[in-house]
Parts: sequence; C-alpha cells; structure tokens
Amino acid sequence: MKLIARPIYNVIVVGFVFAFAQLHARVLAPEKYQLTDYGIVVWWTTFAVAQICLGYALGLPELAPSRISAVVRGAVATVGAFVVISTFQALLATPLLPRSSSALVGVVLPIWAVIAWNLTRDVTERAATRDRVFLVVERDEDIVNLERDLETGSELPATVVGALTLDQVRAVGTVAVIRDEVRRIGASILVLDTGSQADASIVEQAAALHRDGIRIRTLALFYEEWIGKLPHPELARVSLLFDIGELHRVRYVRAKRIVDIGFALVGLLALLPLTLVVSVMNPLANRGPLIYRQLRVGRHGEEFVIYKLRTMVPSKDGGSDGASTWTTAGDTRITPLGQMLRRSHLDELPQVLNILKGDLSLVGPRPEQPHYVADLADKIDFYDVRHIVRPGLTGWAQVKQGYAADHVDAFEKLQYDFYYLRRQGFAFDTRILWRTVRGVVGGDGR
Repeated sequence: MKLIARPIYNVIVVGFVFAFAQLHARVLAPEKYQLTDYGIVVWWTTFAVAQICLGYALGLPELAPSRISAVVRGAVATVGAFVVISTFQALLATPLLPRSSSALVGVVLPIWAVIAWNLTRDVTERAATRDRVFLVVERDEDIVNLERDLETGSELPATVVGALTLDQVRAVGTVAVIRDEVRRIGASILVLDTGSQADASIVEQAAALHRDGIRIRTLALFYEEWIGKLPHPELARVSLLFDIGELHRVRYVRAKRIVDIGFALVGLLALLPLTLVVSVMNPLANRGPLIYRQLRVGRHGEEFVIYKLRTMVPSKDGGSDGASTWTTAGDTRITPLGQMLRRSHLDELPQVLNILKGDLSLVGPRPEQPHYVADLADKIDFYDVRHIVRPGLTGWAQVKQGYAADHVDAFEKLQYDFYYLRRQGFAFDTRILWRTVRGVVGGDGR
C-alpha cells in the first residue's frame, strides 16, 4: 500500500503545481504566455521536485499520526519548497515564480496532504482486513512476534485472525482442524513454519485450502514479503546460500564503489565547515577531543578504525563514547552538543573518510565493535554472515529498527541484515537511502 499511495500522492502534487502554473500563464498574468517561455517551467519543476522530496522526508502521506499532523507536514513541505525557490531567486536576483499562483499552491497542497492521509489510512485498513492471516507454528512466541512485527514495522498491511500451535493441532485430533478453522474464520493466508511443514497431514490440508483459493506461505517467506526481514528461528545454513550482490554481480560492485566515492567527495565538502563549527563549539558544550576513533569489524571480519565527531564525555582511560557499553536512550554520557550532532546524524559525517578508504560503503550492515562481534557471534547463530559484504554508513536494519541498545536489538537487526543480503542491489540501496533521509529529517537520532 505504501508503494502505491506515495506515487499517487506525488502525481497529484505535480498536477496541482502545473495546473496553477497554467492558470497563471493563461488567465492571471497581465500578459498571457506559454509555460515554456523564459524557462519558467524549469522553476515550477524544481518547486514540484522539492515539494515531493520534502513530503517524502516528512512521511507524507502515510506516516503522519493524525489529520492535524498531515496538514502541518504538508505546510512545512510547501514552505520548504518555497525556501528552495527563494534561495535560487536570491542568488539569481530575479523573480522566478508568480506570486498569485504560488499562493494558491501554498493553500491547496496542505489540504491535499490531509486528504491523501485519509485515503491512505482507509485503503490500508481495508488491505489489512483483506490479508487475514492464520498461523500454524511450533511456539506461542512466534505468534506474538509476528503480531508485534505486523503492528510496528510491516511493509504490507495484514492482520492475524487465528493461530494454532502444533501441540494444539495434535491435541484436537481432528484430521481437518486447520482447514475447518481457516474456513470458519475467513482467513485469506495460511502461514506454516518449518515444523508444521514437516507434518504430512498439515501439508495435505494446506494443499486443499490452496485449491480453494487460500494463499499459502512459509513463515520465512511471509516475513520476507510482509515484514522485510528473514526470521532467524526459521533459518538454516543452507537457507542463507543465496546470491549476494557484492559477491555475484561484478557490475553492481564496480558501480556501487563509484557511487560511494562520489558521495564521499561531496561529503568532504560538508565535513570541512562542520569541523570548524564544532571545533569552536566544543570548548563550551563538548569538552574534549574533536574526533572519536573506534575499532569496528568490517568485511571478512577485518578490523578498521571508524571516525566520528565525538558526542560523549571522554572516558577515564583516555578514550571516548563509552566503548565498552551499549548506548541507550537518554544516555547521561552524551553532551549537549553531542545530542544535537546525534539527532542530526552529523556525528557520522567523518565516516566519508572511511568510505574513501574502502572500509565502509554508503549502504550495508552497520559495523560493530570487535568485543560485541565476538560476544554476539557466540550467542547468535550465523552472525558472521553479515561480514560477507562491506559494512555501510546506513543500512536496512537502521531504517527499520534504529541502533541496537542490547543483545536483543542486535538479534532483531541481524534478521534485517539477512534480508538486505538477499535483496542487495541498486534499487534496494536507493530505497534505503531515501528512508535514511526521512529518518534524518524526522530527527530520528540516538
């Protein structure tokens, strides 16, 4: 639904922008003109693109929590687009867009934002009702986990309407208990975990339901399609033997490296003035070294030094940022300036140096500290698989879950890393980058 709502929203935004542009050209202007005259279509296009990008970054239309929030976000996106145009206008010292039609756009687009929010919510609710899921799994906790993931982080809407564990199926003793329950509840999708797939009676009932038009999914495949991760309990070593972009597609590897270097060079231009500003502010709100260095584990398990702007008080042993413990929400070690840097993610900017060196890529699993890796690899099966590829400045696990605060979070992140490895490619990398922009604009800091 998200993938459908957003393009429709954007198309209507573009339609409104150029409708009012045409209105000015044909009706409101003292002297009528064509939009292509004087290159004005370029500036209307710039305005529309800025509006769409800012709208996405603010979560329009589907992520606004309320109607009021949708209107506010729509207004902020429109004002931001005008700021972009005004900046060009100031630089060129010439008017770029007519005021009358611009004012109409400024009024209509926030109204369209709330209309689109209502439509998206209604359609999403209907989609969740349409995809009615019935589970057959070994453990009760698998039911709880799936309901939680559908509620908090699904890529497609769905609702769990019924579930049975294998013990319950066997206790009932009725041969067609699953088939009867699915039909009685009106489920549209039957999901089976690896344990239930090994039961011939259950598979036979699933086949009968399939003939009736009920969709059948393994638990792993359902997670992949609806949630966007590979569930660790469903994995075996053989299930991780899929093609990986960085290993099996040479063109992707080369092109990705070119993109990484291009981004890093642009990032250096931003890093220089930021470093000057932070160095001036450090004595007031962030006493201590400017740059923080820390060992991380990269591709093939090789260690490297990662660079960040320091955001925490230096530790007693001369280091900083509390390397031995997880960072938590409201961590008292974070300085006032450090909090600002974290919320804006500007503390990560020195990592463009790591990208230039080849330690990091723009997109990939986030690297962890060596002692965490040793601990997690000992506690979590297949943890070392994430080191097959170059780690990233951002990644799918970050945009879906954020930063790990403990071993439980690390376990969840690993499942998203598996999904990234399976889907790695330019289209998915671009999707992750856009979501990262949305997180930064939304103030999703640590």
